[in-house]
Amino acid sequence: MGSGSSKTTSIEAQRFLACPTPDAWLDNALANLPTLLVDHANCEKKAAGTALGLLYRYVDKPSLLQKLSRLAREELRHFEQVLELMEEQGIDYIHLSPGRYAGSLHRLISREEPQRLVDSLLVSAIVEARSCERFQRLSDVAPAPLAEFYGRLLTSEARHFRDYLKLAERYADAPLTPRLERFLAVEAALVTDGDSTFRFHSGPLAD
Repeated sequence: MGSGSSKTTSIEAQRFLACPTPDAWLDNALANLPTLLVDHANCEKKAAGTALGLLYRYVDKPSLLQKLSRLAREELRHFEQVLELMEEQGIDYIHLSPGRYAGSLHRLISREEPQRLVDSLLVSAIVEARSCERFQRLSDVAPAPLAEFYGRLLTSEARHFRDYLKLAERYADAPLTPRLERFLAVEAALVTDGDSTFRFHSGPLAD
């Protein structure tokens, strides 16, 4: 898929989200490129784990199994690609504590079915959309090797966002809008409020 199509899919993800990434976060990213890449690797690994977890839990849903099997493979390939880029840049893969982003969103997920499945899919769609939006922003400002890498990831990340959203629509037994708007509002606060720790999905560092 060409650059024009990648840009279109990125715009779709941006319109889905409640707000853009603050410019201050981009400044933090450029000042913390090793941390950005290490945490990005962690995010890809966790995304694959999320997809696999859903595959194990919902074995009676063929459409979900097909979509998420492919998605898990792609997330693991992205994990490998981030590791390769880190090696080229001389960056060690070290332990990083998790940020507040994913945990805060997952606490919103219902514990009752079928809402638990739908909420899990909605949260995953939001995370993928934010990743896509940040890939686009980084591809515009990061140094050449990273900018090119993030530009290449745009298409698959946007597809993941759409796949999760379509699956949520398929399995929902009530309108998605109220739940989705609540999740998007929380997500917007997480990426715009001042953060104590820089991570791939954090807010800008507080002064």
